Amino acid sequence: MMERLQSDGLNHGPNISDRLGSMTQRAKTTICLWDARLRTLTAEPEKGLATAEYAVVMIAATGFAGLLVAILKSGAVKTLLTNLVRQALSV
Repeated sequence: MMERLQSDGLNHGPNISDRLGSMTQRAKTTICLWDARLRTLTAEPEKGLATAEYAVVMIAATGFAGLLVAILKSGAVKTLLTNLVRQALSV
């Protein structure tokens, strides 16, 4: 059929086989892009596991910070730190 269209002497614009090749390439590119998009959208997320882990770590860190504040506010530690600073400044 392509020989008949090309050999009738009429100007049909660009060669049909070139146009088909171009359309095929665009179709392949489009299919690849859709495949990549679908794979991205259907990838299984972590389902909140990381968020729960961060929450546990933050609670533990806050508790540890509170414990340190309580220890540093005690009289014995205040005296120890004050003496340490005085000795460092007197040198």
